[in-house]
Amino acid sequence: MGRIHHLSSTLANQIAAGEVVERPASVVKELLENSLDAGATRLEIDLEAGGTRLVRVRDDGEGIDAADLPLAVARHATSKIGTLDDLEQVLSLGFRGEALASIASVSRLSLTSATEAAAHANRLELDVNGEARLTPAAHPRGTTIEVRELFFNTPARRKFLRAERTEYGHCEEVVRRLALARFEAGFQLRHNQKPVFALRPCASPGEREQRVATLCGAPFLEQSLAIEFEASSLLLRGWVAQPAFSRSQADLQYFFVNGRVVRDRLVTHAVRQAYRDVMYHDRHPAYVLYLEIDPTLVDVNVHPTKHEVRFRDARLVHDFLFHALHRTLAETRAGAVAAPQMQPAPMSLPAESGASAAYAPPAMASAPAGGFAQQALGWGRDERAIADTFAAYRELSRPAKAIDFSADDDVPPLGFAIAQLKGIYILAENRDGLVIVDMHAAHERITYERMKAARDAGEVLAQPLLVPSRIDVSRREADCVEEHAESLAPLGLVLERAGEESVLVREVPVLLADADLGALVRDVVADLLEFGRSARLEARADEILAGMACHASVRANRALSIPEMNALLRDMERTERSGQCNHGRPTWALQTLAELDRLFLRGR
Repeated sequence: MGRIHHLSSTLANQIAAGEVVERPASVVKELLENSLDAGATRLEIDLEAGGTRLVRVRDDGEGIDAADLPLAVARHATSKIGTLDDLEQVLSLGFRGEALASIASVSRLSLTSATEAAAHANRLELDVNGEARLTPAAHPRGTTIEVRELFFNTPARRKFLRAERTEYGHCEEVVRRLALARFEAGFQLRHNQKPVFALRPCASPGEREQRVATLCGAPFLEQSLAIEFEASSLLLRGWVAQPAFSRSQADLQYFFVNGRVVRDRLVTHAVRQAYRDVMYHDRHPAYVLYLEIDPTLVDVNVHPTKHEVRFRDARLVHDFLFHALHRTLAETRAGAVAAPQMQPAPMSLPAESGASAAYAPPAMASAPAGGFAQQALGWGRDERAIADTFAAYRELSRPAKAIDFSADDDVPPLGFAIAQLKGIYILAENRDGLVIVDMHAAHERITYERMKAARDAGEVLAQPLLVPSRIDVSRREADCVEEHAESLAPLGLVLERAGEESVLVREVPVLLADADLGALVRDVVADLLEFGRSARLEARADEILAGMACHASVRANRALSIPEMNALLRDMERTERSGQCNHGRPTWALQTLAELDRLFLRGR
């Protein structure tokens, strides 16, 4: 092994750079964070060759004094914290004071800066040996940092870089995240001297939404729900996409804690739990969320790149996020999100009825031939029944007085049913146009929510085991079971510690009587150890209820009457999460009159 010796400062800096500077995107992140901490409101980012040849960041921040320029590139030199108390309540994005030193050790770095009171700017250049050279320069208030030839002196690191397009994609993603984090600052990005985007500072909610639409795509904003929820000194705001706007990858998930973008397993778990009932298991939700929390309750100094944080009360944060998102998604009743913004005006239904059941569909063609009508509407073979059905069909086929939607203030969001298509879809007319409802998906959600409400209204039924099941676990897991046994009992799972590394299962929820008890208990304990709570029991029970609801719902090719269809529409408007079925599929869609006019070229 050889004798112990001190590393040279150059080698020590290059090793430290491995923790901070992984690729050009790491450089962009560190430089932009320094600019934002300096109060910059305008940032210009220039990249060449994906950032490997050049990364230049210019800002209009407060600048750096000439005397402080050499310290700016020294290790562990910072102006952002001074005592341990400052470290416990960090609000700045950077604070360790090692970024510029690490970057300078693996690149050719130059820094030009001027303060408001300075007579002129100053330029600092570092040579390959780390020696600094300070010269006067011309520069407005603010700072410009140029990083050229990244990893020029560490070829082993350089060969691990990817193609130019890949490295540029990572750099652009860093700029996108910080642009979403700081609406008050403007960002201008250029790659190989070609403009990519220019974002102006945002002062109003409308401008913030426009930036989100620019960076995340207009469809995301159109399909998202605004959220603002406050409790227990925590504030959550932002946008969460409706379940139908799910993604195959977790590539549209941005979460910020006190303005700092983080990737945290606790946050991811809470979000997935909130989406559990409305999304396929292999799909990912999309969101842009901002959590504001007392800085003393979160530790941002747990990872060199500051991507991870640690919450002092992890369970409180987890439950807060879950309830805030769960409550928001529960309000996605069919018709609620797409309801017209105009003020409705009164209308009159046909005088002979006071209920939606009397709403007659538009004039229909003459009744079809017997075979087709009998098959489509499910008529029986009894001649009298057939005659009665034909009479009712002729009654429905009479020309009806059209409803004047512009003169009514009680038109439901989903309107009134007018027909059934192929025994699968309900066609309804509302003020905006044509509403199409998947009747099985809609009824499945309604049935499922009713079954959950019935289950939650009373105590969970538990089934005692004739012979308690013994499960071998680790000592840590057994300790966890002993600690949380009282909180699991009301959920129908009665566990008892039987030894140093074993537990007994004495009772299980009735719905989970046939489940794999060993796997169930281990999954529950794993969640308790990781997040302080577990929703495995509810999730497994909900899966069973969802299956039961699916089998109990109306099937395709079942003919529904107009009153039945209207009753289903009204139930959808009252039921939580009725915009999606239990698997995340949309239950309804709207084709506006303007879209129909364009389809048939009306007005041209």
